[in-house]
Amino acid sequence: MQAVTVTPGVPGSLRLVDDHPEPSSDEGAILVQALAVGVCGTDHEIIEGAYGEAPPGERDLVLGHESLGRVLEDPTGTLQPGDLVAGIVRHPDPVPCPNCAVGEWDMCRNGRYTEHGIKALPGFARERWRVQPRYAVGLDPTLAEVGMLLEPASVVAKAWDHIDRIGARAEWQPRSVLVTGAGPIGLLAALLASQRGLDVHMLDLAASGPKPELSAALGATYHNEPVNQLDFEPDVVVECTGAPVVVLEAMCKAAPTGIVCLTGVSSGGRTIDFDAGALNRALVLENNVVFGSVNANRRHWDLAAAALARADQGWLASLITRRVPVSRFAEAYQQGPDDIKVALEFAR
Repeated sequence: MQAVTVTPGVPGSLRLVDDHPEPSSDEGAILVQALAVGVCGTDHEIIEGAYGEAPPGERDLVLGHESLGRVLEDPTGTLQPGDLVAGIVRHPDPVPCPNCAVGEWDMCRNGRYTEHGIKALPGFARERWRVQPRYAVGLDPTLAEVGMLLEPASVVAKAWDHIDRIGARAEWQPRSVLVTGAGPIGLLAALLASQRGLDVHMLDLAASGPKPELSAALGATYHNEPVNQLDFEPDVVVECTGAPVVVLEAMCKAAPTGIVCLTGVSSGGRTIDFDAGALNRALVLENNVVFGSVNANRRHWDLAAAALARADQGWLASLITRRVPVSRFAEAYQQGPDDIKVALEFAR
């Protein structure tokens, strides 16, 4: 069968393999026909050789962690043939740590977790894959064109879950949210905010194109000026750029008792002249919280699946700005200026 692979740590090793082995039954009882995988920045970094880890004893890693497939067989009865399904990316470590032991593997403390298409587990960019029932998330049939958005949606579902948990420290009645960065994570974070009835503000450098239009379709107010020039203080900030200046300005912008969730990952290596003392003073005196959030556990995947099923399917489809057949796989991994989400398609 066909599979898209790389040799981790070797830039330029991206290739389409025509005779990749069928998935082993050790991977799980549920056999899935791949429909598509989403492409994200993590894939680009693995292709560039920045990181990635092949399964034990293997040289190559199958890419793809934003999955969408259709069940071919499930002897466990968890799902039925024909059901739409996505595979959860992260699996708990084998020790396990206290969090992995209770299903909170997104909060793994010892780093021995594994991840499909990223770390020691084959990814979903192959014609067929297998998954264990506990890591198989059934999708509403209406998500047949957009189900590969479930993985990024699970990331923001976790972010909002943790925002709620932190907010519960006091009387928490947030009214406004600022989302910085109108990429897939940012737009999905704004979607979940709009479903909560919040006053949504989005900030991005793009002054035209699909991002302002997609924001407007959510009823959000769109900004493309620097964060420190905004004339309001949001109760919640969801930072999705990882740009150091934006991160710091977002931390300074939150309202008293505000919560800032950092989902963007900075590349590092950049020094900024910044008054850290003033930031510390504001955070302490205003009882603000800044926290980081990455990955998701089963609870968040289920929350995300429900959120996507409630969303306008036309709006979700608009997030996918390019659909590339596997026969032209290399095009899917070439970043375009107007890309929001690219889908590599295997079958329909």
